[in-house]
Amino acid sequence: MHGFQMRRGNKPGFLLQVVRERISILFQLAEKELKTHPDRARRYISLARKLGMKYNVRFPRRLKRRFCKKCGILWIPGYNLKVRLNSRRKVMEYRCECGVVRGFPLHPRIQKEIVG
Repeated sequence: MHGFQMRRGNKPGFLLQVVRERISILFQLAEKELKTHPDRARRYISLARKLGMKYNVRFPRRLKRRFCKKCGILWIPGYNLKVRLNSRRKVMEYRCECGVVRGFPLHPRIQKEIVG
């Protein structure tokens, strides 16, 4: 086979590390290509998501909040993303150019400053 034994569902640690590095590289490439070739940037994000699903690797929070799950575009505030603060719901709302609105909870310290 591949020189190492793998049971179904178990992946060796070095393979998962390679996948994490590849996902990070794909996000960097998407960031470089976004303004000149948005379709290529979408493809890079799509490949990163497929890698994550295939090898069951979670994206770090900083990467999860950087793309739209519907249209697959990398978000850049002010360019293709509107960021709004909804103090009633205590969330930060991200509005993508495709129309999707995602809310992310605010840190408790920020909630106190805004609400109370």
